[in-house]
Order: sequence, then C-alpha cells, then structure tokens
Amino acid sequence: MDLLAHLEAYVATAEEAGFSRAADRLGIAQPLLSRRIKTLEEYFGGPLFDRTRRQIVITELGVLLLPYARDVLDRAQRLRQVARSAQRSRVRVVGVPADCAPAALARAIRAGAEQGITLGMRELPPLERESGLADGSLAYALVRTAPERAAFRAPAGLASAPEPDAAGSRAGRRGVHLEELRPRRGRTADRTAPTPSLLLLTEDQVPSYEDRLTRAAARAGLPEGRIRPAGPTATALAETLAGRALLLCSEPFARQHGVRWTPLADPSLHRGYDVGAAQGRGGPQGVPDWLATPLMSAVGALPRRRGGPGPDIHGEDSAARLAARG
Repeated sequence: MDLLAHLEAYVATAEEAGFSRAADRLGIAQPLLSRRIKTLEEYFGGPLFDRTRRQIVITELGVLLLPYARDVLDRAQRLRQVARSAQRSRVRVVGVPADCAPAALARAIRAGAEQGITLGMRELPPLERESGLADGSLAYALVRTAPERAAFRAPAGLASAPEPDAAGSRAGRRGVHLEELRPRRGRTADRTAPTPSLLLLTEDQVPSYEDRLTRAAARAGLPEGRIRPAGPTATALAETLAGRALLLCSEPFARQHGVRWTPLADPSLHRGYDVGAAQGRGGPQGVPDWLATPLMSAVGALPRRRGGPGPDIHGEDSAARLAARG
C-alpha cells in the first residue's frame, strides 16, 4: 500500500465531504479514491466515513486520526522540499593540487555559481584525487598524467631566492637544463660551496614523474640523492630563500610566494594534466569549459592542442608560455 497516496485520499475526502469532489481535487477517478479509502479503513480496523447518510460524514475514528494524517502528509511534503532544495544546491567537490593559484580557484567557484552549482575545492595529493574520482567522493579533479599524453601541460620550473635587483616572481628569460645544475669545477669557492638539493612538492611525488625526473637527472650527471621530498611547504620555501635548495614548482606557486622561477627546458619534465569527472558527472560533452578553463589557469597550464581553447593565462610570463608549448 502507498500509505501517502491513501492518506491523501482520506484527508481530501474529509475536507471536501464527498468522494467526487475529493477525486477531482486529487485528479484521480472516483472508484480509485473509494478503493483507497476502503483499503485504509481495513488497515486501521474501522470505518473512517459513515456512508449510510445522504452526505458522507466522518466517523469518530476518522476525526481522531485526521490530524495525525495531516501531520504525516505535511512532513512528507517538507521532506520532498528539502530533498529538492538539496539537489539544487548540493556541493560538488573538486580535487585540486595544494599549489594552485587561489584567484583562479575563486574564478572557478564564481563560474559554478553562475551555473547554479556550488563548488567546493579540496586540496589533495595526486593519487588521492584519482581515488576520489573512482569512489565518487569527488565530482571533478585535476588528474596528473604524462605531459605528452595530457590535454594540458603546466610548465615545471625551479624556484630560487630572488636576486636583489630583480622582481622575485618574474620567470627567467630562458629554460634551465638539468646539466646546468651540476657542481662547477675549477674554482675553490665552487668546490667548497654546498650543492643545493632539488626539492619535490607533494604534487610532484608521483612514482611515474619521480622515475622520469630521476632518469633525466642521471643522464645530466647530477649527483645521486640530489632530489628529495620537500616536506612542509614553509620549510621548503625557507630552504629555497636561504639558497640551500631549489624547489621544483609551478610558475603560479612561485609568483604567489615571491621567489624567482625559471622553467625547465625539457618539456618531458613538465606537468601533464587532465580534468577528470566522476562517472555520470561529466555528461556527454565531458567536463564543462567553464570549469576546466580556470582550473587549468590555477596550475599555470596551457592546452597542448594547437589552436584549441585554453585557460585564462593573462599575466603569465612569456617564458612559461613558451616552455609549456615545448
């Protein structure tokens, strides 16, 4: 028995004092309404209406149960309203790297609001973003992939202490090769000076990327053990500013923290990104452009497809744009 439908028939009949008017009010046939009243009377174990008179009259049992029936229907109606409201305003969680540009994420949130969608940004490591898409805890996520296969490529570069006569957030004029990081020979100062470590943020602690970087460092002749995890971001930045380390990061991250940044010349060492959607979220056209564009801007990424739509990269340095295109 559909209890709510049967209670609606009961309340409408009581309020309209007639089966025909109640059936018209509910938009159903009178025989169906009568059957529902009959079924409900069997359920409650007594008549709800006295049908022996010319006009039906509600019985004492009907009077007793009427306020409770109205309360059940009222609560069910409020429950449906809450459910509809929750569906309209539900938060869709987006998994993003911890080193995204906040202004670009704010643009994504604003774009979502214009679409009637509330977005919640959650900073997660790369592997957790992938698992979040798989288990449905994330609606969308920036997914790391090899730059040669990715839809977008974000230039990776080395952050160092800013020079006194240069703006700290400006990118270098040309890309840096790993060979240039080898210890120099021939001068005592160079031999005795400590060799800066190359620090990897959590975003770059992806097995496939670490293996690629380690192989490239070996080919470049860098000492073994030169590359290590960065640890807490504040500590990594302190080591970088003190000149004890070089921090591998994106250009937006370097700009945000006021350090000098130079892109890596090898495009195979850049970050590759796709915007992934949980199953059933992307729709037939995949991830919407209004979301993909600011997310790509947040990590300083550019589309690999020549002539394709790209993110809003106004203000990004030309060296970063050229490096991203390899």
